[in-house]
Amino acid sequence: MNVEYINPFIEASQTVLKTSAGIDAKLGNVFLKTAPYKSDTIVIIIGLTGKIRGQVVFSMPKQLAFSIASAMMFGMPVTELDDIAKSAISELTNMILGNTATILYNKGIGIEITPPSLLMGDNMVITPNKMKTICIPLIINEKDTLEIDVSVVDG
Repeated sequence: MNVEYINPFIEASQTVLKTSAGIDAKLGNVFLKTAPYKSDTIVIIIGLTGKIRGQVVFSMPKQLAFSIASAMMFGMPVTELDDIAKSAISELTNMILGNTATILYNKGIGIEITPPSLLMGDNMVITPNKMKTICIPLIINEKDTLEIDVSVVDG
């Protein structure tokens, strides 16, 4: 996978988390994931089409999803993922990939994104078919990790 594709995901993720939720996310060690892989309790999947095709999977523990949704809603307490909290988390991922698409477009790589799909459950296993997966871990509050798994093929 071309590293030129990965850096825009990192840049957009950190920027959107900061501007939309006031969250400073530190980049962990980026690594190659072997499929199938287990995911956390909250997963949001967004498809990619165009010059690069594949999917991006955002996964996080439930408590981190509560914190992010709360921050996006100006500190309103979030203790469950109701429709408003789910919408906030989904919109965050949508904004991240929208910004990523803009950065890639400015580099001459046109992509389009699908609407986000939010899944909840324990012990989910994800198997991207015939694609390598790069995991971008973002460390939030020194203890929580938002994983962004990018699985793409050249289009």
